[in-house]
Amino acid sequence: MSDVRHVLVLPDRDAAEEAAQALGDRFGLDEEPQLVRDALAGEDDAEDAQWLVVLRDTEARLDPKELDEFVAEWDGWREEP
Repeated sequence: MSDVRHVLVLPDRDAAEEAAQALGDRFGLDEEPQLVRDALAGEDDAEDAQWLVVLRDTEARLDPKELDEFVAEWDGWREEP
């Protein structure tokens, strides 16, 4: 068992919450994705934050290309490890 993680970057909290919910429906995840606020350097305003959706993929069954296409639906992207 490995500790593969995928990090999806989304433009705002609403997009991150919607994507996190849709991930379970589309990919049948075993555990809930983690939402993390990522403030941009030097910015205190919540409007200037990206949101991360962190997925554990212990069995490495999620296809990175499918995740790229999925997160693009919310104007986001997947961070390369």
